[in-house]
Amino acid sequence: MINEVDEVLRSVVKGEILSGTDVDVVFDAPTRDWASRRNKPTLDMYLYDIREDLRRRETGFIERRNERGVVEERRELPRFFKLAYLITAWTQRPEDEHRLLAAALALFMRYDYLPAEYMTPLLRQTEAPLLVQIAYPPPEDRQVSDVWSSLGGDLKPSVDLIITMPVQPDSFLEVAKAVIAPLRLHSTAQKTLEADDGYRQLNRPGDATAPVAAAVATEEPAPAPSVGPGRSRPRRGDSPSGP
Repeated sequence: MINEVDEVLRSVVKGEILSGTDVDVVFDAPTRDWASRRNKPTLDMYLYDIREDLRRRETGFIERRNERGVVEERRELPRFFKLAYLITAWTQRPEDEHRLLAAALALFMRYDYLPAEYMTPLLRQTEAPLLVQIAYPPPEDRQVSDVWSSLGGDLKPSVDLIITMPVQPDSFLEVAKAVIAPLRLHSTAQKTLEADDGYRQLNRPGDATAPVAAAVATEEPAPAPSVGPGRSRPRRGDSPSGP
């Protein structure tokens, strides 16, 4: 992502203030050894500090929906980082260096955000503009003089440029697919059987006792003896009489 911002800055400077000139736009550290090897006019935009903008940190998720409006994915909200560039001009004469710095200052004063027409495809996917701050006072723990001391170079006029860049965390949560099919119920017939223990039971498929229960339930009682003419039905307790 940072190299994408570098390309946007190069395109903006080349297209707006350096079109038709032989001035180079580089992102090198302006050390003393580097400066001694420069042989043509150069506008250097050295990235010397990266830190998160904690005031803009938020918690939550961004939902991605399909064409039917169903949520398919949730991502964490982006976090914003400040990229601090030290802009310096390198020519044979101080007057030319001041002209380049003045042109760079006027250029970035025209924009609150980097122009959309210069954005790379990857930065367009963030759907968030890149905030521009030019010549803002640096924080107390980031002095320009300390930068020059670390580089070991000679102090030169410079302009501080801050670009705030959104960074999307890689973590995301997949959402379970929504059930959109209609509810369908399927029922099967069950037959109750009278078992020999007096309880009614379901005839479940595969039950080994089902045939036995069925046989008990379907057994028919023995028919009653028939009574012929002139013969009475025997009463309880009577002994059978002979013919």
